[in-house]
Parts: sequence; structure tokens; C-alpha cells
Amino acid sequence: MKKPLILIALLLSAFTSVSMAQDTLRLDLRQAEKMFAAQNQQLIAQHYQIEQAKAEVITARLFDNPELSYENQLYNKDTKKWLQTNAATGQYQATLSQMIRLAGKRNKNIQLAGAGVKMAEHQYFDLMRSLRFNLGSTFYKAYYQQQSAKVYEEQIRSLKILLGANEQQFKAGNVAMKDMIRIKSLLYSLQVEYTGLLNNIADLQTEIKLMTNTRPDANLKLELTGAEEKDYHPEQQSYAALLDSARLNRADLQLAQTGISYAESNLKLQKANAVPDVELSLSYDLQGSYPEKYTGIGIKVPLPLFNRNQGEIKKAKIALEEGKTNLKQQNLKLENEVYKTFTSALRTENLYQGIDPNFSGDFDKLITEVIRNFKNRNISLIEFLDFYDSYKASTLQINELKYERMNAREELNFVTGSTLFK
Repeated sequence: MKKPLILIALLLSAFTSVSMAQDTLRLDLRQAEKMFAAQNQQLIAQHYQIEQAKAEVITARLFDNPELSYENQLYNKDTKKWLQTNAATGQYQATLSQMIRLAGKRNKNIQLAGAGVKMAEHQYFDLMRSLRFNLGSTFYKAYYQQQSAKVYEEQIRSLKILLGANEQQFKAGNVAMKDMIRIKSLLYSLQVEYTGLLNNIADLQTEIKLMTNTRPDANLKLELTGAEEKDYHPEQQSYAALLDSARLNRADLQLAQTGISYAESNLKLQKANAVPDVELSLSYDLQGSYPEKYTGIGIKVPLPLFNRNQGEIKKAKIALEEGKTNLKQQNLKLENEVYKTFTSALRTENLYQGIDPNFSGDFDKLITEVIRNFKNRNISLIEFLDFYDSYKASTLQINELKYERMNAREELNFVTGSTLFK
């Protein structure tokens, strides 16, 4: 009986392990970006705007439908008959008409709709640029906060062991009550900070899950390759090169430029709308005109005496001037963003390169020695607590600096609209 129970327990254990493995999603930034590009709901929704704009082009290409009108005699009081159509006593008339658009209105509408498609495409790529930056920035922030959480985990674990040993010494009368309280205070403080950090990480992971359309219950284990940190060298770039890249690739700048083309096309269309269209018609009347069985051809043209589309033309001219102003503002914004991001990236890089690469490892070894010396009463509690605070602060600051460095990398890609640093 024991063997089947043991077997069932082993199977359940294996199933639980598989389930936990499935719930943990290992993810690096490149994988996250692929999931984002394929599954992000905001991008999918924005892509529908492009398809709608393309549908406007189809509409603009269509010609006006011909119109058919028909009128029949309802009741003949002489013959006392309804809806007669015979030549002797009936009467009906029919007209077939077709609107002819003049001044190239159809082609101008097509050009305007085509400019609308380009604007929708630039809006899509600008949204992608912004969301991709948010994804990268959030990814690195969450990753380095996870590294900071490991510091808290190690410190809390070490303090619990130390606290347990001191409780034994306290019972033996070898440790003062005030020392126990100080150690417990430090432990509780670390646990509160650790809980707050875990909540921040959960918020950041939620943003990543939303952007990559990942299951809410997935446990993200973010990974960073050493090459990402090593292959980033902003000092090898120049402001002029970055500015040229931004002017060439920034979708928001292209959107502003296309906005001018759209306004120009709209102005041409509004001027064309001032030209009256012509309606041609062909009519047939059985007995209501002279001679009987009358066939006629007609033309209808509005006389532009009062309404010559003045208001819409003026609006189109103002929109064109507004577009030119927006383009100048966008250029100025672009130049300032590139300069500010580049100088900040260099400043952060200089600070990072000035840190001894062995600092973290040496500090980890030193904290182990400090704990051992404190247990052996070679250093005082105050010295131990001061060093513990210094260790925690230094480690967190280094992780924050690493985040700022990698975030500057993403900002450079963002402001240049390219992937200079992959």
C-alpha cells in the first residue's frame, strides 16, 4: 500500500514542479520586444486607423452614381383608372442624370485621402516608438529592482540567522537587551523596505505584461545579458550624427511634414470646390410636354454668386500656416531632445566608468567578514549597523546607476527614432 502512495506523491510533486515552471516566464528585452510588436493591443488598435484611412482612398476613387427619377400618373379621373401608362390615356415621365465633377475634384480627393494614409502610418510608428521606449525603460527598471530585491533577501536572511544566534546569547546573559532591539529594528526596517520594493516590481511587471499581452498570473523572471551592458558606448557617437538620424527616422517629425502635405492638398481641394459642378440629364415625357413622347437633354450648373467656398478656403490656408509652425516647433523640440539626452547619457556613462568593477564583489566579501567579526565580538553593534546601512545604500545606488545607464541607452534610441544600440 505504501508504494502506490509514494508513487502518487512523486507524480503530484512532478506535476507541481512542471506547473511552477510553466508559470515562470524567463524574458529578456529582445523577446519582450518581439511579443510587444506582435501582440500589443494599442498597436493593433492603431493599425486599424491605417486601414480606415485606406478605405477613405477607396471612397475618394469612386465616381458619383447616376440618378434615375420616375413619375407616373396616379389616377385618371376621366377614365377612372389608376396608374395608366398607355399612350392614349396614360402619362409618365422619367429622367436620368449624372453629376460631372469639374476642376479635378476627384483626383484632389484621392491625393487628400492618400496624405491621410501617410499620416495614419506615421502616427502608428510614432506610437510604436513611444511604447517601445516605455517597454525598454520599464524592463530595465524592473530588472535592476529585482537585483536590489536579492540584496534585501540576503540581508534579511543573514539578519535572521544573526538574530537567532543573539537570542541564544541573550538567554545566556551575554547580549544586552538594547542590542537585541537594535538588530530587530534593522530587520523590521529591511522587511518593510523589501515589501515596498516587491510592490514596485509587481507594478512594473504589470506594465510589461500589458505591453506584451502576457497572462496576469505569469511570474516574470527578467534576464539581462552581459553583452547589453558591454556593447553600449555612447561616447563613440556624435551629436551631429544623432541629430541626422533623428531627422531621418523620427515618425513624429515625418508626421508634422506630412501634415503640411495634407493641408496643401486640402487647400487645393477647397479651391476646386469653389468651381461649380455640372449635372447632365436625359428625360422622357409621354404626354406632359410638347410634343408628345418628348425626349430632352438638360444641364444644371449652380451660379457661384454668393457661396464660392470662401470660408473653407480660408480655414485651409490657416491650417497650412499652422502646419508650418508645428513643423518648426517639432524641429526645435527634436534638436533639444537629442542634445539633452546625449549629454545626459555621456554624464551617466562617465560616472559609471569611474566605478571600480570589482567594488560590488569586494563589498560582498567584506559584509561576510563584518558579520563574522560581529558574531565574534570583534566589532561593536554600532559599527556593524553602520556598515550594514552603507552596504545596502551603496548596492542600491549602483543598481540605480546601472538602470540610469541602460535607460539612457533606450532614450538615445527613442530620440533618434532608430536602434543605434541593440
